[in-house]
Amino acid sequence: MRPMPKITVEAFNEIVAEELPWAHELGVAATEIGAGTATLMIPYDAKMLRPGGTMSGPTMMMLADACMYAVVLSEVGIVKLAVTTNLNINFLRKPEPRDLIAKGSMLKCGKRLAVMSVDLYSDHSDDLVAHTTGTYSIPPR
Repeated sequence: MRPMPKITVEAFNEIVAEELPWAHELGVAATEIGAGTATLMIPYDAKMLRPGGTMSGPTMMMLADACMYAVVLSEVGIVKLAVTTNLNINFLRKPEPRDLIAKGSMLKCGKRLAVMSVDLYSDHSDDLVAHTTGTYSIPPR
């Protein structure tokens, strides 16, 4: 039997709407959360493009980081002060001009640190556009 996530899609999206208004305004939303996993998306907008017509790196990093936050909360519950301590991203190919999807998973969750992996895809494509790893600090309870 699989463990239940400690946060729902609805609760996570409420946190985004109430406490991360800049991400909410861009349309960032969780579509699926499991125990130690999360899928988020950001709708395509031409304003997110950089010269050369590709999705900007900061947009992709922001979505990956938001996905890691959802993954952490799925494991530890609503701990709003869990914060990014490290983010590494490898840009692999130019995203298509479509919604961007982030699929994250927990690699290791300890008492104070959580290490995650996030893969980014253009919607309706199996081609990986970026691979991210990151670490979150979990505050003491």
